[in-house]
Amino acid sequence: MKKRDILKYEFIGIKVEVVDAKNKANIGIEGKVVDETKNTFVIETEKGKKRVIKQNAVFEFRFGKQRVRIDGKLLVGRPEERLKREIKNG
Repeated sequence: MKKRDILKYEFIGIKVEVVDAKNKANIGIEGKVVDETKNTFVIETEKGKKRVIKQNAVFEFRFGKQRVRIDGKLLVGRPEERLKREIKNG
């Protein structure tokens, strides 16, 4: 699986961990993506839902046993906008 292909994915339901962030309190947030907006992910954790700004964080997504780190700046935008951007740049 290539990083550029992941930009096309729907992230709701995927396990994720925040591995770096401008807001250091967000580092280590781990759980399942339960909602996505243009600028944020809502992650269901053991302590409840946490909203993380995409642009300010680096995420590690788990696809089975494979782990992929992605700078949140690449994920800003609605899923359909990411797909269109990929087609234009591809």
